[in-house]
Amino acid sequence: MAKAEFYKWQDIQREQLNPQLGRKMITGQNVMLTQIFLQKGCIVPRHSHHNEQVTYVLDGALKFLLGDDQEEEVIVRAGEVLVIPPNLPHSAEALEDTVDIDIFDPPREDWLDGSDSYLRDSDQ
Repeated sequence: MAKAEFYKWQDIQREQLNPQLGRKMITGQNVMLTQIFLQKGCIVPRHSHHNEQVTYVLDGALKFLLGDDQEEEVIVRAGEVLVIPPNLPHSAEALEDTVDIDIFDPPREDWLDGSDSYLRDSDQ
């Protein structure tokens, strides 16, 4: 029988990916929950993944550019949620210092194995 796991965000070490972007991760069998910390001006470059993504902004604001041509713009503010379907190209910019929760199904393997180099660029 599977066993429930209990976590406290305060006990999870924050991984600093670049000077403007950090995260904490909790991973279950089928889903990943992440707390993301972005400084104003932080850019998450255009990318896509096979994972469905749900972004819930707790504090601050993110501007997303969506689609192959990046022409659809959505600004997500505190208390708002954006659902990004699998394989939809997207990028984001922190319009303010921002904290959000990202949920992925299935868990992001590139985040777990450290092959997420698009986030680790220190030239931001």
